[in-house]
Amino acid sequence: MAIKLRPLADRVVIEPIEREETFAGGALVLPETAKEKPQQGRVLAVGAGRTDEDGDRIPMDVKVDDIVLFAKYAGTEIKLDDKKVLILKESDILAIVE
Repeated sequence: MAIKLRPLADRVVIEPIEREETFAGGALVLPETAKEKPQQGRVLAVGAGRTDEDGDRIPMDVKVDDIVLFAKYAGTEIKLDDKKVLILKESDILAIVE
C-alpha cells in the first residue's frame, strides 16, 4: 500500500491488524459493533519526531513496518484507499512486537 500521508511531529500512521474471529461451532458472523477494537498494527508512516524546549528534534522509537501494540481507544481512525488506518501519537504506542 503506497501511503499518501506524512504524519507531523510525533504522530504515527498505523494499519490495524484484525484478529481472526473463528468459533468452534461453524461460521458465526459478528456485527462490526460487537467486535473488539484491534490493539495491534503495522506502522505505515512515521513523523519526524517532536521538538524539545530547546528546539532540538527528538527522534522516534518506531519505524515503518514495525508491528506495535497500542492503547485500545487511542488515535483517530480514518479511511484511506478503502482501508481503515489510525493516526496516533507515539506516546499511545505501548510496545514494539519483536
